[in-house]
Parts: sequence; structure tokens; C-alpha cells
Amino acid sequence: MIKQPQIDKIGKSDRKGRYGEFGGQYVPETLMHALLELEKGFTEAMQDESFLKEYHRILQDYSGRPTPVTHCGRLSREIGGAQIYLKREDLNHTGAHKINNAVGQALLAKRMGKKKMIAETGAGQHGVATATVAAYFGMPCKVFMGKVDVERQALNVFRMKLLGAEVIPVSGGNGTLKDAINEALRYWAANVEDTAYVDGSVVGPHPYPMIVRDFQRIIGDEARKQMIEMTGKLPEAACACVGGGSNAMGLFTAFLKDPVVLYGAEAGGKGTDTALHAATLTKGRLGVIHGAMTYLIQDPNGQIIAPYSISAGLDYPGIGPEHAHLAKSGRAHYEAITDAEAVDALMALNRLEGILPALESAHGLALAMKKAKKMRPDQSLLVNLSGRGDKDVRTVMNYLADSKGNEGGSEQ
Repeated sequence: MIKQPQIDKIGKSDRKGRYGEFGGQYVPETLMHALLELEKGFTEAMQDESFLKEYHRILQDYSGRPTPVTHCGRLSREIGGAQIYLKREDLNHTGAHKINNAVGQALLAKRMGKKKMIAETGAGQHGVATATVAAYFGMPCKVFMGKVDVERQALNVFRMKLLGAEVIPVSGGNGTLKDAINEALRYWAANVEDTAYVDGSVVGPHPYPMIVRDFQRIIGDEARKQMIEMTGKLPEAACACVGGGSNAMGLFTAFLKDPVVLYGAEAGGKGTDTALHAATLTKGRLGVIHGAMTYLIQDPNGQIIAPYSISAGLDYPGIGPEHAHLAKSGRAHYEAITDAEAVDALMALNRLEGILPALESAHGLALAMKKAKKMRPDQSLLVNLSGRGDKDVRTVMNYLADSKGNEGGSEQ
């Protein structure tokens, strides 16, 4: 039997964008005007009925919302515990939840008179979503992407170029998402007058964590209503993967004041007893990254440790500040899922339900499968399937081939 969660005063930041001790604005003076302008523009837009009507119209007519909730009957029976339900963000236009936020921020940029858009991306899903809405609104778009991620997400890079975006490989650092964000922030500081920076997750300086959360909360708002319609009650638990944490925050926000246990799955990589992971909440310490105070993985000297995950979208060394607050307050619970556990979950969902999840989403599913085993069959567990796995097929093929090789097996 799972424990009932602690209901706390959560879900709100103070005027400076702090969630408890986390968040804030640790940025150069050159960006403060842009952040204040953005906060003012966002606040006014969210109070404008015509803006919200247009946002929801585009999500319905262009992206295909509402996305459904799917009951996984065969998977639930095989596990032998709670009934598992999936919120199908993989069925969005472009194949991931990222489009929800990209539509909102692009519409906001247009309202604020910005002429160009930039974004950063890890797995490529946010880059594809931003390039897509840039094409939709007819705005030039640059996408910064770590060189390593450019190579392992070649399909999404090609998609962005087809959409008319300029993809800028970032060679500095480890060539992953952290370095792409660094470069995007540098570019934005020099071009802030006519350029909107479309942040892809609930990270960075205030007001970005708030903006991304509010444009993603449609996930949880829809799912909460759909679960009541389908089962007659709220789920006992809800689960999502966490890199920066946008899809999880979008799901959790709707349930923060409900007696629903919240679980976040972060990237355990090769194991948290090794250096190859991105388990920020499991192994991280307080520090500042990309303009916000939060937990991040760092060495004893405070230097950021290069994150690792089989999933390009999860290998970020920090975490959204609201997640850090939820973890510290005990309102949400976070555990690390290894590469092997994620791949096993991906294969199980394929085999039993005919659904190919993104590797990011497979981390959330793996944690949900663990928790479901300890729950009763009359209870339900909702998992946010944040994206589809087409982009990860080559990665999974290589992983399985390497695993087989390490076992010494041969078909020759």
C-alpha cells in the first residue's frame, strides 16, 4: 500500500521566482531587462482571454489536443499490481509534449513584437517543436545543439533543417545540452532586442520555470479530468521522467493539492554508484546553473560533473527549481532509473501494448512498473508518456547489440 502524500503549501513561487530556497535570477545585468520584459509580457498575456483562446485553438487544430489516456491492460496484468494508464503526449504533432510550450512561447514572442526565435535542444524534440512553430508563424529560427547530440539525434537535426531552422552545433564542454544552453544564453544576451529565447524546460532564471510549467500544465489538467471520466476517481499515483523536468511539472501541477503520490524518474545511467549518471536529486548538491539555484551534480570543488544517460533528453546536470522544492518538501519522490531498466521498460511496452516510447519516457515507465507491483489491482497509476521513440531506434539497436556482445553471445 502506498503512503498518502504530504499536502503542503506548494506550486507557487515568490515575486523573485523562488520556490523555497531554489530558483531566482543569477544572470548578467545585460539579461535582467529582457527577463523583466518577458515576465511582464507573460503575465499580461495569461490574463488576456484572446491570447489564451488562440493558444488553445492552435493546440487543438494544429497539434491535435486533447491527447488521450490509454489503459495498459496487458502490461498491468503482467506486472500484477496497479492498473497503468498512459497520458499520450507522444501523439502530439511533432511527437512529444514539447510542442505545448513551443506554441505558447512562440505566440508570446509574436505578441511582444520579437522577430526571431532561438532555442536549445538535447534530444532534439524541443528543437523540432520550436522549428515547427517558427515555420508556422513565419519567423527565422536558430537551434543550438551539443555536437554529441547532433550526432546521436541525426534524424531530428535533419527534421529541423527541413523546417527551415539553422542548427548550430556546440563543441564546447561535453557537447551536450548543458553546453547548448550556455551558447543559447550567450547569443540571446547579444541579440535580446529582436530575439525571443524559447526555453525548453522548467530550468533557467525566473520567469522561465514558471512560463514553461504554465504552458505544460495542460498535460495534467487534461489527464486529471480524463482519469475521473475513465475510472470514476483520481489515480493513486502519477509518474513522469525528469531531466530538466518540463513534462513532469506539466503533469504534477494538476495534482499538487490532491492525495496523489507523485514520482519522478531521473537518469541513473550506468548506476548512481558510478560517475555515469544524471541523477541530480539523488546525488546532487545545491548550486547555481543556468541562472537558477537548484541541485546539480558537481565535484568536491563545485565543478559541474558531466552528466550521462542513454537518453539525450535526460543528460542535464541540473533540475528545475520547483522540482528541487518538491523533493525537499517531500511532496514528490524522485528515484534513479538505469539505462538497462529504461530499455527493458521500452521493450515491454512495445511487446505488450504496441507502443514505442521515447527513451526519456521509458525511464518514467520503468519507475511506474516498479511502484505498480507494490499496489493493489484496484488502484491506478498514471504515467506521462512524454514522447514517441522513433528518434531513439538506432540508440536502442546499438545498446542491444553492445549488451549482446558483452554477454559473449554470437549468432555466427
